[in-house]
Amino acid sequence: MDLDLRKLRYFVAVADRLHFGQAADELHIAQPVLSRQIRALEHDLGAELFTRDRHGVALTDAGRQLLADVGPLLASAHAVRRRVSAAAHGSRRLVVGFRAGITVIPAAQAFEARHPDVVVDVQRIEGDDQAAMLLDGSIDVGYVRLPIDETGLRVTPLYTEPRVAVLPAGHRLAGKEEITEADLAGEMLIWHADPSTQPTRRPHPNAGYLARGVDETLEQVAAGRGISFLARSATVFYSHPDIVYVPVPDLAPDEVCLAVAASRNSQMVDEFVAAAQATADITAECGNYEMWQRQSNAVSQRT
Repeated sequence: MDLDLRKLRYFVAVADRLHFGQAADELHIAQPVLSRQIRALEHDLGAELFTRDRHGVALTDAGRQLLADVGPLLASAHAVRRRVSAAAHGSRRLVVGFRAGITVIPAAQAFEARHPDVVVDVQRIEGDDQAAMLLDGSIDVGYVRLPIDETGLRVTPLYTEPRVAVLPAGHRLAGKEEITEADLAGEMLIWHADPSTQPTRRPHPNAGYLARGVDETLEQVAAGRGISFLARSATVFYSHPDIVYVPVPDLAPDEVCLAVAASRNSQMVDEFVAAAQATADITAECGNYEMWQRQSNAVSQRT
């Protein structure tokens, strides 16, 4: 039995809203038509997906399982359409996503030397959309930071890098060469979109502000609303007059990986992955402040 993607999209609409009328409006179809499609899907799967009674609509255990599994499947189908469309227009393009502080250029140059007919586009991604953009084909391959939901992905470790504390310039620890987690005990923490991404093992009071990306993090910390943590490489590329970075050696290191949709079967993507692995040491060194500073000084002396 082949699953009908249209029925699956209808299922997701109802599962997201738990209301057939609202889902039908969103899908621009009549509610009776939607109900029939859901019943047909339940028949195809041999399982009831929703309970419907006077209290409303709820997912069954089978429905919750389908909802957990269907996202990557629909995203993969969307990605196939994007790639077929690109091929039909003669496009030879590879879109590489990257998180803040990660340098794509070493791998891109190595890849383009072997494939001068392929254009490598780069696109900045954030932690809360890195998996989704890989699954729906918005990007072909991504330099990601863990943790990431690996469902439907192939994830290849590349390197790790130390983390630093992000402190307001007037903070009591701002002048230190390095600090420990214990030094920061009790500090209000600026949380990222997913609190599980915080590297500290010690509990911190929630400052009550969510930061999406480095720029928002720096602004919240500069305003004195709390502290945060970043991978060291971000400090090379992001500066702020009211911010100080201080190394915290006992924090768990940041892990940088390369991720590709598991459904993607492409020699071009595989060869970029190989180029990224071959240049991982160079990429990691681009996040080394001391090396970056030496390179900058050398350029200044030559000019």
